[in-house]
Amino acid sequence: MNALDLGFGSLEAQLWQISFLSVRCGAALMAAPMVGGTAVPAPVRILLGLVLGFFVASWVPIAPAPAMLSLAAVLAVLHEAAIGVALGFVLQLAFAIPLIAAEQISGTMGLAIATSIDPASGAQSGALGTFFGLVLSLLFYAIGAHLLWFELLIESYRLLPAGGFAFGAWRAESVVMFMGYGLATAAAIALPVVLVLLSVQVVTGLIARSAPSLNLFALGLPAGVLAGIAALIIALPVMEEQFTGVIETALDQSALLLAEAPR
Repeated sequence: MNALDLGFGSLEAQLWQISFLSVRCGAALMAAPMVGGTAVPAPVRILLGLVLGFFVASWVPIAPAPAMLSLAAVLAVLHEAAIGVALGFVLQLAFAIPLIAAEQISGTMGLAIATSIDPASGAQSGALGTFFGLVLSLLFYAIGAHLLWFELLIESYRLLPAGGFAFGAWRAESVVMFMGYGLATAAAIALPVVLVLLSVQVVTGLIARSAPSLNLFALGLPAGVLAGIAALIIALPVMEEQFTGVIETALDQSALLLAEAPR
């Protein structure tokens, strides 16, 4: 444990050190979906970042911070912000995966116009996407993933020391590759329900073709909604496993950002 000297002579240096260490924590909290939404005010997030920076300064062996207002300090702050944003952005991508899957399902079911306010972002989104987002959030906290993420955030100061300039291009590339994984996973989550809805539409089209007097819209839309709801109920246990896999993969990706560069 580091002993902070809070005397008046070194107070300015200590405050600069804590502020410098809180940049990574603050950037990660601003980008993470847990506290980065509109539900948590920005001053609270800034205060939480400063508190985490104080504990990091007390717990983790750190090198002296660069001189204040120097070019090295500006570059180091940008480097710390990049690391924090990357750690939070990975979780942001993970929480966007069920929303993409929900948009695919809603568009096929005819529920694209059913929208509500997303409590995480404060923006208007589909009702099914809000439901999937709440399920993923509950699973995230239920399995203790938030504690593991905070542990990775604190451990990042040991693996990537503050001001060490170790955030290489391959780390940004791994985040982009995780985006590809997210699109593929969203398609896999929506695939069972979309296949059921496609089958219903094919059957509805055959019925309308054989009996032109029937109203296709009056028959197809209710059948698609009912079939979609039934498919969601049946596929929900499988989706729960897929959501858990998304969370675990996001944590693994966050840990990969802190690993050594591949040779």
